[in-house]
Amino acid sequence: MGKRLCEDLQLVPSFPLERGLDFPLECGLDFPWSAALTNDRLDQLRGAAKAKRHNARTIAALTGNPGCSRRAVLDAAGVDKLGLADRLGFPGSFGQSRFALSRGNAFEAMLKADDCALLRSVLGADDAVGYQDLNADSLGDRHARTVRVLTDAQAALIDHPLLTLDVAGQTVYLEPDLVAYAHHGRLQVVEIKSFAIVDDQAESAKVSAAAVQAAVYVLALRELLERLGQDPALVSHEVVLVCPENFSLNPKAVVLDVRKQLSTLRRQLSRLSSVTALIEALPEGVSFDLALDPEQLITALRHIEPRYAPECLSACELSVYCRHEATGGTAALGRTVREALGGIETVTEVLDLAAGRREPSEEQTEAAALLRAALRLRTEALAATS
Repeated sequence: MGKRLCEDLQLVPSFPLERGLDFPLECGLDFPWSAALTNDRLDQLRGAAKAKRHNARTIAALTGNPGCSRRAVLDAAGVDKLGLADRLGFPGSFGQSRFALSRGNAFEAMLKADDCALLRSVLGADDAVGYQDLNADSLGDRHARTVRVLTDAQAALIDHPLLTLDVAGQTVYLEPDLVAYAHHGRLQVVEIKSFAIVDDQAESAKVSAAAVQAAVYVLALRELLERLGQDPALVSHEVVLVCPENFSLNPKAVVLDVRKQLSTLRRQLSRLSSVTALIEALPEGVSFDLALDPEQLITALRHIEPRYAPECLSACELSVYCRHEATGGTAALGRTVREALGGIETVTEVLDLAAGRREPSEEQTEAAALLRAALRLRTEALAATS
């Protein structure tokens, strides 16, 4: 990859403040869903447990599999999916290790120490740029102050702002740790990550995940400016990624174009099923209270259609259970296989159609012909090598 982390990523030694900055670090978001979903109904679904806090990874994962009604409902109710998976007997190692968390916290603290002195040097920000911390205020006050600061368009580093984003007709609150506002009214998202850039290269999966998360912030900022009557294009589609360089904690800034991720994010968010409709369709009494027996929880989960794919294993805490549930189905083989075999739900059906032991339905005719051809070619290839 040379001096590029991916096709959209460009390395830069520093970044001028004049081009604008936005500073989301690891953030948390709550799901204060609109009045269409009553608190009583959400509380019933979640049970006695406190609503689970989410972060930008939740939206990225949710939009990465928009057809999964199960995840949409569980996230809407704030269900602890990791605890649910453990209760079902399908625990999985999910999330960052303690070492990664410690490294990330140390890297963030180092960058933000002394009013972000080191971060200013990496980004080329002037020492005269102001610094404001909104963390001490309530959510309502913090959001109002965030709006006022962005409306004033003054150059400043804003700690703990509050943004909002509409997800499936519901309002999600995003809490980036830091936002930097540029001199010329240009905002640019800056994502701080603890994975290293070694010899100008980084793990592509981690870079892609960071790009999607940054796109969530870009979209939230653009929607905020639009509500304020300003041009949403003032938020740049180029984001800044700050990571440790090589095997040290020395920060390195890179620029990533997230136009592709923004387009995908908008499209997938628009396709998300209405969470309100999904929850209203559930039978009365359905609950995912972790105090219930595993059999009761499994019965409750069966009321919500899942859409498992192998990619879920790196994005969803409940994926190990869903993989077990999908055993024997074509969905477990991945989206490509499932789409190529549209209308054929199980592996047994696939083998029977390929061998001619089963007559295909009208919608299975094309796929059955391809399966028979594939089996014939495989048989001929094996015969040639024997």
